[in-house]
Amino acid sequence: MKRTFVAVVAALMITTPLSACSGNAANGGQPNINGGSEPVKLTIWHDKEDAVVAALQAELDKLKPDIIVTLEKKNGLTEALKMVGNDPKAAPDMYFFAHDKLGVYAEMGILTPITEFVSAETLGGFLPMTTQAAMYKGEIYQLPIYFETLLFMYNRALMPDSSVPTTTEGLLAFMKDVTGGGQYGFVEQHSTAYYSAGWIHGFGGEIISNDGVPQLNGDKTVAALEYHLKFARLMTGESEYATVNTLFKEGKAAATIGGPWLVPTAREAGIDLGLAKMPVINETGLPIAPYSGVQGLHVLKVSAGNPEKNTAIKKVLNQLCNTDIGAAMASASGCAPAFTACYELESVKTDDMVMMMSEVAENAVPMPNIPEMDVMWNVASNMLVDINMRKADVRASADKAQKQAEDLIKSMK
Repeated sequence: MKRTFVAVVAALMITTPLSACSGNAANGGQPNINGGSEPVKLTIWHDKEDAVVAALQAELDKLKPDIIVTLEKKNGLTEALKMVGNDPKAAPDMYFFAHDKLGVYAEMGILTPITEFVSAETLGGFLPMTTQAAMYKGEIYQLPIYFETLLFMYNRALMPDSSVPTTTEGLLAFMKDVTGGGQYGFVEQHSTAYYSAGWIHGFGGEIISNDGVPQLNGDKTVAALEYHLKFARLMTGESEYATVNTLFKEGKAAATIGGPWLVPTAREAGIDLGLAKMPVINETGLPIAPYSGVQGLHVLKVSAGNPEKNTAIKKVLNQLCNTDIGAAMASASGCAPAFTACYELESVKTDDMVMMMSEVAENAVPMPNIPEMDVMWNVASNMLVDINMRKADVRASADKAQKQAEDLIKSMK
């Protein structure tokens, strides 16, 4: 795994020793970590599935009786945090969510950097991509637990292992050979920004820059859109989630690019599923590089400022800096662990989906966590619909979308 990000992490504040990543034994009636006899109670909001929550709760229960952590499922979590994130009576102590919204909350001033609780040495044990995703304006605001990214999937009955294309031109040739009569060589959500971003990144382009400037009509982005159009024309005219996934699961498409959430249902449908690296784009020599989403814990400032809770939060975060939780997440829900050492565990090394996600992650691009990205999803997707489905001119559509994005971002400020 690449470790280039470690140097950046090492420059941050070192506050907690690596040895803090151990469990907590019963106190036998002795004073707890804060000098009192009562346990410290913490609440974590989340929106995760039961299997993930159960694995997380089992690990955090090791901190009992000193610390009791309650995982509370919260509908509308993102909007709720905007409303109560600064209210000590209503806000949670932490929340478990994807990294892409942390810029919004950092700008609101409701988050505390994770480096106040976890040492740079410990953070150096995480995949660089995950800690990069957690960084906003030079501060790390999330403790990564696991990540997801898109995968190249194929039906072995329609695309044998020996025929899996390693380049996009190979994929295009395969599509031309087999597409027709209701059968497709390859399908994807071609007019959705999240899916098409991988093609844009493969040309060295981007939807938005790190400093919040839209890049929809940049030369590299336009070149990617023009190239991708050749593939979109050989796919179904509809590109929404249900249509694409149904075609693949019903054996009407040989291959797709989809999320790990598609894997269980494809296997249940009887698909002999294969997973492969993303094809390399011939024009650039770079692979299709999808977005990655990193899930983890964020600390609310209202709780970090409480001395009793501050110490307990430090214990909670460091309890999750180990291979146990990563292995449990991989087993429970096919989550790719953020902790590097997990990939030496036999239980993880034998999970083909998790290991393929770790390979794809070496080139994946973390979803932008800047507030300006909020306006880009719809603008970019509308542009893709114009180009791929309405046959609009690529450059004209990109220029129009660029202007719209710039206007929307200006109105935010």
